[in-house]
Amino acid sequence: MQTVSNSIIVEKVKDSKIDKVDFNNLSFGKYFTDHMMVCNYKNGAWEVPKIVPYQPITLDPSAKIFHYGQSVFEGMKAYKDNDQNVWLFRPLENQKRINISSKRLAMPEFPEDYFMDGLKALLKLDHKWIPTAEGSSLYIRPFVFASGCGFHASPSEEYKFIIACSPSTSYFAGKVKVLIEEKYSRSANGGVGFAKAGGNYAGQFYPTQLAVEKGYNQVIWTDDNNHEYIEEAGAMNIFVRINDTLITSPTSDRILDGITRKSIIDIAKDENINVKVRKITVKEVVEASKNGNLKEMFGAGTAAVISPIATFGYQGKDYDLPEIKDSYASLLKKRITDIQYNKAEDKFGWRYQVDIK
Repeated sequence: MQTVSNSIIVEKVKDSKIDKVDFNNLSFGKYFTDHMMVCNYKNGAWEVPKIVPYQPITLDPSAKIFHYGQSVFEGMKAYKDNDQNVWLFRPLENQKRINISSKRLAMPEFPEDYFMDGLKALLKLDHKWIPTAEGSSLYIRPFVFASGCGFHASPSEEYKFIIACSPSTSYFAGKVKVLIEEKYSRSANGGVGFAKAGGNYAGQFYPTQLAVEKGYNQVIWTDDNNHEYIEEAGAMNIFVRINDTLITSPTSDRILDGITRKSIIDIAKDENINVKVRKITVKEVVEASKNGNLKEMFGAGTAAVISPIATFGYQGKDYDLPEIKDSYASLLKKRITDIQYNKAEDKFGWRYQVDIK
């Protein structure tokens, strides 16, 4: 059955597959909701978005996504509170950032009203898929890619914007062991490191695989020049606590302007934590660990929120971080998740309610 809701065309599934999913045993990104949003860019303009049953995509072998990698994405979550209300966390930041990423890859920007109206229509239809167990949420993946055909090395003339959703538990469990990278680089000055481009992540897989083979969970990325500065943790921004000062690298061509990162900085300041946004050298982190001043390191991103680092490796030696009872990581994560799940006051105005009635 096809209907029209606020100019969004909606085609509902005949039979939901929700009863086939064990919500007590979810894996991150394994199951997908009944519907997805699809919008096509043709003849120089975006068409009206559609909500359709979740389904495979048919593409021509010459589609430019396969050959020249024009593809960017976002990561978001929808949450349910104890009264079954549905919330988003700073969704317009995701909308703005996917357009920043798209522009860098010579792709058309997506209208804000199409993004928000399509997302709300999708969540209204699939809100029963939002899990309610502690720490769980509906992971939302907006992405856009070149669907136009041709082998010529040039931007595509056609694109496809999709939003798909997956009920998920928390992304990481427990602390992680990381390796500070000394050879490979995630990004370079003037490149696309600040964009959420698919190719950025493809380039991370091989060095990360090498680190895993050495017994580590993830890689700490350093600058592309001399590997002197710590920049990101895997696919996340990174924070370092030396004594009672929380430090994170400034955003740049190489570093993603993370929404969780920005939120942590604001909440930390609200908690009267001394926050410094500056370059962090590998040398000072190693020295701080040796003299006992390194208290915490953690990654920050949408999927994991905050992922504490237990050990880092550098030049053949491992450095363990201390166990801290009242850590900044636990405090900041609780502050963020309490806002996301509508458990606490949102003095920053970050919470966005979705009408599902």
